[in-house]
Amino acid sequence: MGTLKLSLRPGERIFVNGAVMRVDRKVSLELLNDATFLLESHVMQAADATTPLRQLYFLVQMMLIAPESGAEATDAFRKTYPLLMAAFSNPAVRDGLMDVAEQIERSRPYEALRTLRGLIPVEDAILEGRNASASERRSGNAGPRLMEARA
Repeated sequence: MGTLKLSLRPGERIFVNGAVMRVDRKVSLELLNDATFLLESHVMQAADATTPLRQLYFLVQMMLIAPESGAEATDAFRKTYPLLMAAFSNPAVRDGLMDVAEQIERSRPYEALRTLRGLIPVEDAILEGRNASASERRSGNAGPRLMEARA
């Protein structure tokens, strides 16, 4: 993959490899090498982590945003994961959670976030008492997005 160009609005923040940057004017950034980043608009706030999978998403997100506390977030993940596996009987959620655990063990938290985004609509459907359609499970449109750039 070549370079990746990002456009940021005045006052917008971006998280790059654990660092937080804020721009004071409209700016374009070009990422020339490997970087993991989250745009501010893609970050889940603690107040939005209102369901079990959203809470897990928030934990994994913290592994990226605050690498200095990554070990604590990983420990919390390891304690939370078996509880979620016991709580969910939905095969799609259970399979997704197993994928997330594998991605975390391989130090691939951005992939885990992507997997969790795809599970959130299924969880929403379960909490609403209905079955999620296949298109909801595949959409992955719910929740914040994480991006990884490789140059």
